[in-house]
Amino acid sequence: MAAVILRGASAGYGGQPVLHDIDLVIEEGERVAIMGRSGAGKSTLLNLIYQRYAADVALIPQASALVANLSVFHNVYMGRLDHRPTLHNLRTLVWPGRADVTDVRGVLERVGLGEKIFAKAGALSGGQQQRTSVARALFNGRPIVIGDEPVSALDRVQAEDIFTAMAERHVTRIFALHDIRLALDHTDRVILIERGRIVLDRPSAALTPAALLAHYEGEIL
Repeated sequence: MAAVILRGASAGYGGQPVLHDIDLVIEEGERVAIMGRSGAGKSTLLNLIYQRYAADVALIPQASALVANLSVFHNVYMGRLDHRPTLHNLRTLVWPGRADVTDVRGVLERVGLGEKIFAKAGALSGGQQQRTSVARALFNGRPIVIGDEPVSALDRVQAEDIFTAMAERHVTRIFALHDIRLALDHTDRVILIERGRIVLDRPSAALTPAALLAHYEGEIL
């Protein structure tokens, strides 16, 4: 069963085209890496998928998109705002209930941030903010997770753990990744974009780092 279907899709910004005639089918349960040079259209493709399938998607944006003045708890809780009545959400902003705190703490502990639950998001390090953004997606729990460089601020051990956590919560995983080794180790399929078009779509097991590196000639990885 297909989780995502795009047929002849194009997209751009400010009247400037970025993606051209994208045909893409992602099956339920697939792990997909979207790769390519900076400016190739990776983020635009992720945003297009999100716009069309928002009801099924938990999003991890490239910028963590946290509210700096709110606590880590509240930033993660935002992942389920549409699951709760407005009155409950307003009350939680001032006085979080025990059950919500327990639920959010459990997700934060999964990403190694349980002790930061009531810290201000703006006081966190870059890596901690990224893990908070991941925790918000995990708390959201929708079947598809889309991550735009979701582990770029983490070391290899932390990244491995985050990929495992996302696999536990989300059926289909779609990531824009710059790290070739992570892409080959944690996805089933690599889609490579150049100048807004798909130029490669192959199983990860059929690719080597050298084969992908050739597409990044002249770019620092």
